[in-house]
Amino acid sequence: MNTVQLRFRQKKPLHKTTFHKKINTPLLIKLLNWEYWSFNVLYAPIFFYWFYLCAKAKSFFFFSAANPSIEYGGFLCESKSDIYKLIPKAFYPQTLLIPVNYSADVIEQLIDNANFSFPVIVKPNIGAKGKGVCKINTLHEAVEYIVLSHFPMLVQSFVAYKNEVGIFYYRNPWEKNGKITGIVDKEFLTITGDGMHTVEELITQNERYVLQLNALKKMKDINLSEVLPLDEKKVLVPFGNHARGAKFIDASHQITPALENAIDNICKQIDGFFYGRLDIKFNTWEELELGKSLSIIELNGAGSEPTHMYDPNYSIFYAWKEIIKHLDILWRISNWNKKNQKGNYLSFKEGINMFKKNAKIERKLDSLF
Repeated sequence: MNTVQLRFRQKKPLHKTTFHKKINTPLLIKLLNWEYWSFNVLYAPIFFYWFYLCAKAKSFFFFSAANPSIEYGGFLCESKSDIYKLIPKAFYPQTLLIPVNYSADVIEQLIDNANFSFPVIVKPNIGAKGKGVCKINTLHEAVEYIVLSHFPMLVQSFVAYKNEVGIFYYRNPWEKNGKITGIVDKEFLTITGDGMHTVEELITQNERYVLQLNALKKMKDINLSEVLPLDEKKVLVPFGNHARGAKFIDASHQITPALENAIDNICKQIDGFFYGRLDIKFNTWEELELGKSLSIIELNGAGSEPTHMYDPNYSIFYAWKEIIKHLDILWRISNWNKKNQKGNYLSFKEGINMFKKNAKIERKLDSLF
């Protein structure tokens, strides 16, 4: 028997759980999947239509009139704490604003006095793409995280409801009732153990997850060398943010008259809000339709995207169609508010300052987180 024959006979058959290593190059993944393209690349063809709407409004910053009660209409740089103040308390988690440069002792006292139950969510008061959002397990960790951030931060009760969606809503100011244009269901970044391979090895086998690997390495509560038992699931990032690895699935088929009525009743209690997306955690669809067992974790204004378009099953052409559709709605509401003295467009100087302010904030968030 020769050596080749010996090796062949000794080779064991592959087990059904054999781990096949993939080549997951982040650059290639982003190139081949439009949902990961940068804002400028994705929106490049839309800029021409945007300028058309600006010409019709005779303003580059018409969007600021869409939601008169929110700074800049909620397009950029809006304060989350100010937005929460507009929402009835029954509909959002307990939230505490910690201004910048408070001492550790003062921060600890403020959080302690607020009687938070841990874990909590800590996030920047003015955020971008989920940067700096962190689930914190102890008071000590929360204080340390806030002190090191050097940024105004929010401490928020962790909402344990198992489901999260983004509901895009608008109401024409001249009409009594609003409408839902789309719902995105959010699948958190979750891995399933096989009893053999580490968390990091499992991550590298998923295109969506491998893009988050560098960020996951910085998270103290994730042990990348851990081997999970067979079929055990572990949620690595409990946030429904696309930039943090969540998969967006179009759930617009869940729109019903009852759900639309429930969301409309909530939104009409938010003064000066006509256009945007509500990120909601909830228990069941049946309860959501009744306006019960839900919590608005974010309310986004004029800068909102119809995020159901990021469903991997959709083409870039569908995304462009949805963007244009929503820009038309945004222009229509803003134009009416301006003509009826319900809201104002930003001046050119104000608009430029807003973009400069946003660029400065994003640079700081990038350096911090």
